[in-house]
Amino acid sequence: MKHNSKKYITQISDRRWWIYDIPGNIGWIMYIAVMIIGFLNHTKPIFSIVAALPAVLMLVGVIELIRERIAGLNRILPLYSLILGFGALTAGGCLGFLFGTCAMIKHFSVSHLLAALGGLLCFVFAGLLLKEYKKQ
Repeated sequence: MKHNSKKYITQISDRRWWIYDIPGNIGWIMYIAVMIIGFLNHTKPIFSIVAALPAVLMLVGVIELIRERIAGLNRILPLYSLILGFGALTAGGCLGFLFGTCAMIKHFSVSHLLAALGGLLCFVFAGLLLKEYKKQ
């Protein structure tokens, strides 16, 4: 399948990339870990169903970015991959933050706080990387 040929490139420095990448990775990993723990320990199935939606988006984004890295497309991405990678991570992080915050408001727990924090880190730092890409 041939995707849109428009390419997006970032000129971000390696140092800044890592400053954005590390907290973003910590965020999606934290969110997914909390979601898995919640799924294993929680008796209400709605928790795991709602929590899984942002986690799935985050995993889609991570898998796409790994696939592109393996393909050798370092910091030059087709629009499709940019949206499926950083776009999915940003959206998943935003939804994860909203889910964690709503869950915290309803019933405060450290798990909900960690889910909200993980979602926020993923949203902010994946969004910052997404914003760095410009049409080539």
